[in-house]
Amino acid sequence: MGNAWQAFRGWLAHRRAESEPGSVKAADPVVHVPEAPKAVVPPQVMPVAARSDLPPYPARPAHPAEAVPWTLRVAAEGMWRLLLVGAGLYVLLQIIGTLRIVALAFVAALLISALLEPTVSLLKRHGVPRGLATALTFLGGLASIALVAWFVFWQVSTHLNQLTDQVQQGIGQIRHWLETGPMHLTDTQINQFANQLTKVVGTNSDQIASFGFDTVSVVVEIVTGVFLAAFCTYFLLYDGERIWGWCLRLLPVRSRMSAAGAGPRAWATLTAYVRGTVVVAFIDSLSIGIGIYLLGVPLAMPIAVIIFLGAFVPLVGALITGTIAVLIGLVTHGPVTALLVLAVLLGVQQIEGHLLQPLILGRAVRVHPLAVILAVASGSIIGGIGGAVVAVPLVAVTNTVIGYLRARHAVDEDVRAALTAAAAPE
Repeated sequence: MGNAWQAFRGWLAHRRAESEPGSVKAADPVVHVPEAPKAVVPPQVMPVAARSDLPPYPARPAHPAEAVPWTLRVAAEGMWRLLLVGAGLYVLLQIIGTLRIVALAFVAALLISALLEPTVSLLKRHGVPRGLATALTFLGGLASIALVAWFVFWQVSTHLNQLTDQVQQGIGQIRHWLETGPMHLTDTQINQFANQLTKVVGTNSDQIASFGFDTVSVVVEIVTGVFLAAFCTYFLLYDGERIWGWCLRLLPVRSRMSAAGAGPRAWATLTAYVRGTVVVAFIDSLSIGIGIYLLGVPLAMPIAVIIFLGAFVPLVGALITGTIAVLIGLVTHGPVTALLVLAVLLGVQQIEGHLLQPLILGRAVRVHPLAVILAVASGSIIGGIGGAVVAVPLVAVTNTVIGYLRARHAVDEDVRAALTAAAAPE
């Protein structure tokens, strides 16, 4: 009984202690309960826009053109403008090709007027009236051209029989060389070649006849162009200043000052080019004429006149027209004389390119030889012989005008900057 009573009292005291405030509760016995498995939570990824070390992602362009790279847009802007300029030049060339007789006649009149205008000015300064000075200069030019044409015709008609005999002898010498030379052709082979050539000529007789009709039409066009060029030349000499003033009035007001300054400089360049070309052509024809005359080539003087006319195409004209002398030397005196004539042509051509052109034309016509060759080739493709003649002066005048306009624009910019600085408040 005593032990039971003691146990009861201990339990009662324990309950009292728990019921009193501030009492410390005894720790319950630790019971190990297995933990439930925790759910795997993926790590949070920080958005790219929220990171401060990266630039913000660009938004979608509001217009499709904004997505095109800047260099491509600049290239496209320049390209369509170049296409428009090319289309305009193509249309202009087509119009010139349709009116080629008028265009070539007017350009020829400009070149002749640039050559004769100093004479008109000289006569006017000595008190000769303008109409009389123009008429005297114009008639003097026509008389000079007629005299040269008569001289060529006289030389050809005088030596034609002699030239025919020499050509026949030269053909015999060439035939003998073909038989005994390195080719060792037989008479049968040479006759077969001659027969084939005759058949070709007979087969293409219709084409040759049509070529004859075309030649007649070309002659008519040339005569028409000559009369038109003479008519334009006279009025350019007589009334050139008023014609230029009328052309200026056709331009916009803001462009008249630039054109008025570029016009006299372009005319001075054209005059210097024509004068220099005449002097160079005369020296070329005289030198080559003396050379082929000393070599015994017939028709030396008419060939020299043809070379003079061909030398108006710079660098290549005298050489191309001089091949006539090479062919005549070949059929009249054989291959040795032909090679010597070719050597004379090449020598004069080198003197022209390295001495005459820089010395006579000088700085008045500053066109690179590469530009000359490209201009002559392009002009011959577009306009034939006439295009080859007018191509180089056109390039020279264009170069002068562009240089003047660029210099004027630079001066205008400097003046505008000075005025802006002077008008700015201090």
